[in-house]
Amino acid sequence: MEVIKTAIEGVVIIEPKVFKDARGYFFESFSQREFEEKVRKINFVQDNESMSSYGVMRGLHFQAPPFTQSKLVRCVKGAVLDVAVDIRKGSPTYGQHVAVELTEDNHRQFFVPRGFAHGFAVLSETAVFLYKCDNFYAPQADRGVSIKDDSLGIDWKIPFDKALLSEKDTKHSLLKDFDSPFDYNVNLYPEFE
Repeated sequence: MEVIKTAIEGVVIIEPKVFKDARGYFFESFSQREFEEKVRKINFVQDNESMSSYGVMRGLHFQAPPFTQSKLVRCVKGAVLDVAVDIRKGSPTYGQHVAVELTEDNHRQFFVPRGFAHGFAVLSETAVFLYKCDNFYAPQADRGVSIKDDSLGIDWKIPFDKALLSEKDTKHSLLKDFDSPFDYNVNLYPEFE
């Protein structure tokens, strides 16, 4: 796998080595050993899958400590614009984001570390999206930042009048009104100290 660094340290795009022939293709979608050699130590404990139609926007979600999650995400059908926003207080990249298009054809994966809000917009007719998480879902820790926050400067590639959001996702606060539970100077991976 090739690891592509982004403008924000720790947020990476992963391109697997895909073997194609007349029968189709094969690739290794995850290797614990290779991920830890090239990205970071991790212990994924839960896999999630969602199916969404064009215009669906999910996010920008995160789980508050001590239930913080890293996510390794990919799109296995269709196409999405996937986004990670740095919400670590004191970070030199606080409020900045990385966006990447994940598609069934490019097989790219996106690693969203702890301390980031995550969301995506569906660009195709439908999309099937997979998440590997390094902490279990904890509903009491479920939080978010408004996906419609213009100050973030995210081009979602979908007009907001065509966007489909859950009621929950319409109620998240703007970044300027948000009190982040994450501190840039605190290790968010204490289990690996």
